[in-house]
Formats: sequence, structure tokens, C-alpha cells
Amino acid sequence: MKRWLKRVSAVLGGVVLSAVVGGGAYATMKSSAYEKSMSKVYDVPLPVVTRSTDAAVIARGKHLVEATAGCVSADCHGADLSGGKPLAMGPVGTITGSNITPGGVLAAYIDGEVARVVRNGIKKDGRSVRFMPSQDFSWLSDGELSAIVSYLRTVPPVQKENGVVEIGVLGKVLDQRGDFVIDVARRIDHAKREAAGPPEPTAAYGKYLARGCQGCHGEGFSGGPIPGAPSSIPTPSNITMHETGIAGWSYEDFDKLLTQGIKKNGAKLNPFMPIEAFGKLDETEKKAIYAFLSTAPKKPFGQR
Repeated sequence: MKRWLKRVSAVLGGVVLSAVVGGGAYATMKSSAYEKSMSKVYDVPLPVVTRSTDAAVIARGKHLVEATAGCVSADCHGADLSGGKPLAMGPVGTITGSNITPGGVLAAYIDGEVARVVRNGIKKDGRSVRFMPSQDFSWLSDGELSAIVSYLRTVPPVQKENGVVEIGVLGKVLDQRGDFVIDVARRIDHAKREAAGPPEPTAAYGKYLARGCQGCHGEGFSGGPIPGAPSSIPTPSNITMHETGIAGWSYEDFDKLLTQGIKKNGAKLNPFMPIEAFGKLDETEKKAIYAFLSTAPKKPFGQR
């Protein structure tokens, strides 16, 4: 989640441009389209999940929540999952990760509804969630969704009110323009069930895990300035095997980057990259991502 939320700050530099394109009429049209889309009720069946008390299943769910999804970051649901810190984005809006402990919204959801939020980005009332990057994790199997649900049910309840969630006009416009995702369910093909298969150190599995990298490094993973990003946002690196990227990097080099935040040349990685989540990836996941990047098209830096 934190990885995705950080993309928002990278878009703020383009806010003024979005505000003037087409003037007020354009903004009104896009805002209306956003509201209509967010009010849509999706008829998507609940995933079939089976809650477990098995220690191994719960441990797997904990790993998926903390590492794969990165939900425990301060910018997401917080270390204890009781809610993150407000992410203020000026005229775009303010987002605060909700309390997803049994003392928060989790109490109102049955197991299948929790699983549907993760896979489909659809809330209990059938409408889309805002900001939660379900599109990055829609490939999770029923078994892994069951593990997530099983783990969340064991989290200590925290009595804490959810923080503010307000989307400004510019946020609605940017969502409709496709600059970043607020209306999540609209971006997911609910009729097509993806299947990543069991975790394996293969490029095929790594392709799914690497979705979490595209928000910063681009769809082609070649990095470069993020469109509209302010100068305070670091420029994402090229992570393809091109000579301007990570050509010549061994798996050990890549592992050190993810777990310690140190590049092959010894330089420290900018904290903009969420090492707190990537550092918790297991060997299978890290090797899978490395295998995928090793086979992905080599692209010069900056082609996104």
C-alpha cells in the first residue's frame, strides 16, 4: 500500500496543468464522471475463503500483509493496522489509511467481504474503495486470500476512529485522466480471474510481484522522471537489464538493494523506496522478481 500511496505525491507537480486543461467545464465534467463511477454498485461474487487457525497459514497471511502488500507502513494502515497518518495532498485531497483491526472496519466485514476488498477493490456495500491498490494484488489465490483473512482475524483490536478521506476536484480530475488511481474497482477486470500459481522463484511469478514497482519505475521498468513530479521527488532508476539500468547485477546485488537499501556501487538508496516492505520479501519472492527483470525487455533509462 505504501508503495502505491507514494505515487500520489509524484503527481502533485502536475496539478496546476490538470486544473487549466479545458477550464472549469472540463473539471466539472470529470468530477461528475468520477462521482458516477464511485457510486456504481458492483455485482461481484464473494471469493471463497476458509478461515484457518493453523499457525503456518496465519504466518503466511502476516507475510502477505506486511511484505507483499506493505500494509503496515505509516502511510498506509500503520504498524498495528489501526490506521495510518493523514496523507495531505493539497487540492487533490487527503487520504488516511483506515483501521483494519477487529476493533475497526474489520468487525463489520465477513470473511468473503474482506477477501473481495483485497482482490476486487469492492467494499461491503458493493462500491469501490479509494486508493487501496487492489489492482496490484488481484492475482492472489483463494488460499492466499484465506491466509490474509486468517491473519487479520488474529490482530489485536484497536479502538480508533478512521481518519479523514476527502477527494478534491483536482483529485477526481486526475483519477479520470488516468494519472493515478483513486477509483480502484473501475481498473479491475472482475470477469477475468487471474491465477499466478503457487509461489516459485520464476519469472512468471515475478511478473505479478513486480506490479508493485510500476507506479514509480513505469510500466516498462526503465524509470526516469515521473510525469508531473515536483523536484522533491527523486527520479526512479532503470531496473531493466539495460546498460543504463541494472545490467551486470547479480542476484546478490539485487538482494542487497531490497534488504539493505544499498546499491551495487555502495550508495544508499533514497528512502522514497519502501525498503521496510521489500526487506521482508522472502527468498522465493526476491528471486522471482529478479528472474522477471532479467527477462523483461531492456530499455534505456527514462522510457518509463
